[in-house]
Amino acid sequence: MAEGTQYVTLGLAGELLAMPVERVREILELQPVARLPGAPPQLLGMIDVRGQSVPVIDLRCKLGFMPGEDDSGTRIMVITASLGERETEIGVKVDRVHEVTVLDSDTLEPPPEAAAGWRAEHIAGVGRRNGAFVTVLDFEQVFGVDDMAVLDLA
Repeated sequence: MAEGTQYVTLGLAGELLAMPVERVREILELQPVARLPGAPPQLLGMIDVRGQSVPVIDLRCKLGFMPGEDDSGTRIMVITASLGERETEIGVKVDRVHEVTVLDSDTLEPPPEAAAGWRAEHIAGVGRRNGAFVTVLDFEQVFGVDDMAVLDLA
C-alpha cells in the first residue's frame, strides 16, 4: 500500500467509519457473548480470545445509533486501548468490516459544526475514500476514561 495513514474501514448503521489500523489486533466472526448482569447497555459481555477474557462493546450503542440486527457480515474487532499506563484488549461489535486502506488525502477535514447540543468529540475528522465520505473515529474519545473504568471492572 502507498504512503499515508492506514485505516480499517467499517460499516455501522449504514455509515462508513474508520479507525487507525495500528489499534486493530484482529477481526473475528460474531460469536456468543457471555452477558454480565448489571452491565451498562454498550457492554455486551465477554468473549474468549485464545484464553484471554475480552469485554465486547456494541459500537452502535456507544455512538448513539439505533440497535441493528446481526447478520453474516457482523464482526467483532479486537482492538488495543490504553487504560492509564497499561493497554487492554476490547472487542468492538460492528456491522461489517470493509478493508484496510489509506484515504484519498492525508488531511482530514474537521468535524462539521452543527446544531447546538450535537456532540462531535468522537470524530477525529472526515476523509474521503473513492469519493465517499469516511468518518474517522477519535479512538481516545470513543473509548475514554469512563469506558475503561467500566471495562476494568468486567
